[in-house]
Amino acid sequence: MKNDQKQSCLALARDVLAIEAAAITRLASRLDDSFSAAVALILACEGRVVVSGMGKSGHIGNKIAATLASTGTPAFFMHPAEAAHGDLGMLTERDILLALSNSGESDELLALLPALKRKGVPIIALTGRPQSTLATEASIHLDAGVEKEACPLGLAPTASTTAALALGDALAVALLDARDFKPEDFALSHPGGSLGRKLLVHISDLMHGGEALPRVISGSSLKDALLEMTRKGLGMTAVCAADGQLLGIFTDGDLRRTLDKSLDLAGLRIDDVMARQPRTIESHRLATEAANEMEHHKINGLLVTDRAGNLVGALNMHDLLKAGVV
Repeated sequence: MKNDQKQSCLALARDVLAIEAAAITRLASRLDDSFSAAVALILACEGRVVVSGMGKSGHIGNKIAATLASTGTPAFFMHPAEAAHGDLGMLTERDILLALSNSGESDELLALLPALKRKGVPIIALTGRPQSTLATEASIHLDAGVEKEACPLGLAPTASTTAALALGDALAVALLDARDFKPEDFALSHPGGSLGRKLLVHISDLMHGGEALPRVISGSSLKDALLEMTRKGLGMTAVCAADGQLLGIFTDGDLRRTLDKSLDLAGLRIDDVMARQPRTIESHRLATEAANEMEHHKINGLLVTDRAGNLVGALNMHDLLKAGVV
């Protein structure tokens, strides 16, 4: 591409972004009580928000439905052409239809109006023409009109679809706020994502307990402690009294420090070299809290206790990395 072509390309791209940004800015200034009424109607809905639109409006509607569903408002997308051939049965009188059409005259959506009226389904229309058929027949109209498309031909939906998407996002966020939707709620809808892993995974889900928990009894030789660490592979072992009370911890780092002191390893007992009052964390806490503890204290592992302070497990940074928590 020649230099003048590059400059022309960049100039056009900047114009597109400026036109679409201006469309959203004007959209914000036009928000009125219709938007608040739409939020109130959806909050009172006992069913779901069924989003529908044809062509590019349908693609935007799909995204709006997904955003609503992931932020606490049950929603799904229904193709208007398929709705006319049986899928309209997805809607009940408890649902709301959110219909998208820039012109407000999409034949496939208008064809559904009689059946929707008979069902008593409230309609929120999101169009670019307040005087259109869809807008006037709807229970509530949201004006997403734009002065012009960003397409230099004025044909391809560009600024209009951006405005519709932004208005859908505004609706979803307003509903999220009204429902007091929290990060934990969001995570429940995204258990496979990084947020879900951080907010839903507890230490009890990752820790090594039972026979996999490395521990030796007070008075054991250092050799026995090292063998236990090798068998369990966590780079540490807990040291407990005969009654199970946690007394200390011995880690790979403690071993290096012991070697630096040139002590006679053969004659050492674990009590001579263990770290007393080890850092612990309770099993009911979130795994991300364990990661914070390790990072803050610059350690690679933690012993895990129950609410009563009894030793129940151990975990290290590798467990957290493997689970995707960090």
